[in-house]
Amino acid sequence: MVSGVDEPATLAHAQATYGDLAPIDVPLLLARAKAQDVAPQAPQALVLGCDSVLEFDGEVLGKPADAAEATARWRRMRGHTGVLHTGHWLVLGDAATGATVSTKVHFAEVDDEEIDFYVATGEPLHVAGAFTIDGIGGAFVSGIEGDHHNVIGVSLPALRELTTQLGIAWITLLR
Repeated sequence: MVSGVDEPATLAHAQATYGDLAPIDVPLLLARAKAQDVAPQAPQALVLGCDSVLEFDGEVLGKPADAAEATARWRRMRGHTGVLHTGHWLVLGDAATGATVSTKVHFAEVDDEEIDFYVATGEPLHVAGAFTIDGIGGAFVSGIEGDHHNVIGVSLPALRELTTQLGIAWITLLR
């Protein structure tokens, strides 16, 4: 189920209430808002909300607004490292828990032609940080340090820990 959360408004409200947010806090705040928005529609279900942002040079990067922004980002990111933060918020009835998982991402030294090609595919326009590792963009990421599941969008080890915190054995979900 897709939430109806207005992400910019949610962030603006949180910043007005608490002040500047650390990059690691942004995706957990959004994941929580998404899960809490969907949970009333499925009161008996285990609801997971997720959100990812790329922290690069102290800046929080979500999805790029357009191709020009994606291109500019890639020209800055190439040959450098960022940290992808993914917030996970799990709701079951009145119980909830969450965590943020962070993974270092090393971007390859791609040339302008590769960047232009990649952006023209449209893939980087729909993802946090303007990259993926499970699609065309995988060739432009030279390495990661940490949980690779997190970079794809959901940290399975973190999700297992969160279900355990809610009293649900992970393996019961796999049966």
